[in-house]
Amino acid sequence: MSAAPAPVSVTTLSPGVAHVTWGSSVTDEGWSAAVGLVRAAVEAALVDHARVEARVRADDSLGQRVATWSGMRREGVLRGIPLPEGPVDHVLYARLADDVPADAPEGFRALLNSFLPRKRAIGQMLVRDREGRVLLCQLTYKRDWDLPGGVVEVNESPQLATAREVREELALEIPAGRLLLTDWLPPWSGWDDAVTLVFDGGVHDGEDLVSRIVKEEKEIKGIAFCTPEEVLERCADFTARRVVAALENLGGGAPAYTESGRHGADAPEG
Repeated sequence: MSAAPAPVSVTTLSPGVAHVTWGSSVTDEGWSAAVGLVRAAVEAALVDHARVEARVRADDSLGQRVATWSGMRREGVLRGIPLPEGPVDHVLYARLADDVPADAPEGFRALLNSFLPRKRAIGQMLVRDREGRVLLCQLTYKRDWDLPGGVVEVNESPQLATAREVREELALEIPAGRLLLTDWLPPWSGWDDAVTLVFDGGVHDGEDLVSRIVKEEKEIKGIAFCTPEEVLERCADFTARRVVAALENLGGGAPAYTESGRHGADAPEG
């Protein structure tokens, strides 16, 4: 009689890198027991390997919990791995030999940081001239006009990121002032949802400011100070609503939170 296969197996993928797999039977004794088995296999593999990986189907929520609480950190999604039933996305988990153990505070925080949700943040600046017009940028990668700004980098202050984007795209040194608006953007056209933070860029002499602009040609096609009517004409509807909401809050009396540029809890698409 042949022996039953081990519930958890470890194979070497390449020098120093091991791959741990387990079947559905690993959870027969309960979730906690499964975590103990996988954790023991990972720790044993790290004696001879610098890295241990696991690939868990994206639709296997229990398997992902087992991988996480076994001390492996989520690293990303491997898309469309071929299987007999067709391509299936898998989540990649890994633990390194020098990772702080998950039962230590720093290690536990790193483990949580690897899989807790993250939102994209966008910083924008509301720059006005003395006639009350708003500075808009015509972007090379979309038809609609938008406020100057861009994506906040990982571990970067949104306020500093906004000033950096204005400096990189327009060669203007304008500090990002008071936060005027937080606008949540629902998923749209291939993008996940995001939070846009609009900071006050102050009032300037329009002609002087425009004369000092040096456009980043790869991203900025044109610039213009626009009246509220021109904002409505040139911007996507949700962008125009955001600009209007930010202008309304210059005095601090209007709501400072919107969803797709609208006040209230409703978050319509687009």
